[in-house]
Amino acid sequence: MGADAKTAMKPVELTEAAAKRISSIVAKDPGKTALRVAVEGGGCSGFSYSFDLVENSNADDIAIERDGATVLIDEISLVYMGGAVIDFVDDLMGQSFQIRNPNAVASCGCGTSFSV
Repeated sequence: MGADAKTAMKPVELTEAAAKRISSIVAKDPGKTALRVAVEGGGCSGFSYSFDLVENSNADDIAIERDGATVLIDEISLVYMGGAVIDFVDDLMGQSFQIRNPNAVASCGCGTSFSV
């Protein structure tokens, strides 16, 4: 097993700040239960992250839970996100979910696009 395969097997982590923000968002949207994070083709660096509030999980979803918040990631996206940390940042530049992904070898300035 190569280094890339080992990284892909690592779990995705959710910070306390991200869990609090997800819980807050879900509480304001009746029927929604989780935040789905997916990796899609496209973006200025080759792949991009998508974020969406969802009502239910799919059969191939991996659920990551912390402090009552749930993030769902499908198995294919998880291959590109193994070992990543999902955080929520509130600073002078604004508020946003940010993903620190050890699999990304390059990313764009906006932080939502990356390459492997």
